[in-house]
Amino acid sequence: MLDRLPEIIDPLTFAERRIELKGALKINTLTRLDGLLLDTSGVVDVELFFNKQGRHAFIDGLARASLNMQCQNCLDVVSVPVKATIKLGLITAMEYADRLPEGYEPLLIDEDKMLLKEIVEDELLLALPAFPKHDNPCVKFENRSSDLLVVAKADEQTKPKNPFAILAKLKPTGEQ
Repeated sequence: MLDRLPEIIDPLTFAERRIELKGALKINTLTRLDGLLLDTSGVVDVELFFNKQGRHAFIDGLARASLNMQCQNCLDVVSVPVKATIKLGLITAMEYADRLPEGYEPLLIDEDKMLLKEIVEDELLLALPAFPKHDNPCVKFENRSSDLLVVAKADEQTKPKNPFAILAKLKPTGEQ
């Protein structure tokens, strides 16, 4: 097991040797996440196990991070815990993709070496919520709704209690 994550890996060789990687990647090195995050400080905890079963090579693992994104309700910062389960089948041509066991996504290997951070970043991008928001109602949103409630109560006080009260004046007095 390697405790320090290498920058460049040879996934097929790692699978042959059954290499296990545990470590952390800095979030600021994951450039495709830049536009989605408000803050790129912190790390992604990564655990990967490369293995081979028969002719098939696989990568199994987890990537966990707490990412600072913009809440889509109040537009403030929300810390989103992201846990990406990694189940990749390594293939050298797309026609082998349908031969992977169920639950594994194909990862096309067109060169011997690849960047480890690209694998992790791909999985994190897939695990991100489409609309990040706070778990509890947003403070700004609550304030806006309470302001609207105050305005609605003020409007209620100016209106007559019975909307048909004016019709009572039109009714002849002798009829029941």
